[in-house]
Amino acid sequence: MFVGHYSAALAAKAAEPRGPLWLYVAAAQLVDIGWSGLIMTGAEKVSVDPSLPGSSLVLYHMPWTHSLPGALVWSLGGGLVARWLLRLPARAAVLVGAVVFSHWLLDLLVHRPDLELWFGGPKVGLGLWNAAVIEQALEMGLVAVAGALWVGQRVRAGGGVWPAAAFLTFLTALQIMAILAPPSGGPVQMGAYALFAYGLATAVAWLVERRGPGRAG
Repeated sequence: MFVGHYSAALAAKAAEPRGPLWLYVAAAQLVDIGWSGLIMTGAEKVSVDPSLPGSSLVLYHMPWTHSLPGALVWSLGGGLVARWLLRLPARAAVLVGAVVFSHWLLDLLVHRPDLELWFGGPKVGLGLWNAAVIEQALEMGLVAVAGALWVGQRVRAGGGVWPAAAFLTFLTALQIMAILAPPSGGPVQMGAYALFAYGLATAVAWLVERRGPGRAG
């Protein structure tokens, strides 16, 4: 799953507008931001098998980011940073932590069994990647529903609709690019590309919200 993770960010923004969109967006991919850095250092392992449907990634060692306890630690860290460093209201900070953890839950739906239930424990994953059309429909469907919630919240608060439309258009383009250019190269190249994509999404979220009319909400 790629842009489908951002559905949690949009839903959180609709539920608690006091949290900045860029932070929710970064939180949605925080686990993969950590994964990108760790595969570049060799602490976690990945390879590519182009014969696999849906996603060609073979994620055979990623205990520090994609195990259940690992994801819980990242979620707790995200929430604490939001509360104590960024000074967000408690409700927004809790939602930041929840958005971080949503990454693991959504990965559970699409990953092949590669998510450890505990360090060194059994690996789980429902494997929707093996049904690529269904998986893509799920991703974009989640984004569409969460985007609609965000639009509704903005309208009720008297804000403009175009920031949501602009960001949803960007996410659609990002997903199309990911389909047309699947992962390739070694871990360093893949990690760098992923970090660029996550950074770009966060920057666009900041820019869209900052320049949009009716910024409150």
